[in-house]
Amino acid sequence: METPIVWKGIDMKRAETATFGAGCFWHVEEAFRKTKGVTATAVGYMGGKMENPTYEDVCTDETGHAEVVQVEFDPAKISYKHLLDTFWKMHDPTSLNRQGFDVGTQYRSAIFYHNQKQKEIALEGKEIISKNCARPIVTEITRAGKFYRAEEYHQKYLMKKGLKTCL
Repeated sequence: METPIVWKGIDMKRAETATFGAGCFWHVEEAFRKTKGVTATAVGYMGGKMENPTYEDVCTDETGHAEVVQVEFDPAKISYKHLLDTFWKMHDPTSLNRQGFDVGTQYRSAIFYHNQKQKEIALEGKEIISKNCARPIVTEITRAGKFYRAEEYHQKYLMKKGLKTCL
């Protein structure tokens, strides 16, 4: 029997990945970073057509990428469904290509699923949220593509600056 790799009390063979876009990735990362059961976060870009985009490229609104947070989590400590609950509560999923003052396709509401189970849970969650919303949910649910890690100064930005929010 193979011995599982354990790091800081986490069975790394069980660790899973989830990817979400909910506006500016700084506040999205901070919310997930503070969530119990999340083992790592990274901000970056996904869902576009350009290879290796930079922040400046994505801000042109021409690459098709969303600002996203890639979340590594321990499913023994937190479920994907709980991560989705956090996602739905942190932004306005009825707002097309904008969150607050941030406008553009890179700020769209998006769930990038990594397997069929995540897709099913995301679709079910969207349906439930839709029933309780006066306006249509515009969140896209798409298979995860290549994750392009954002520049280092964006990683854990709010934490490094000692800020609680972007506002």
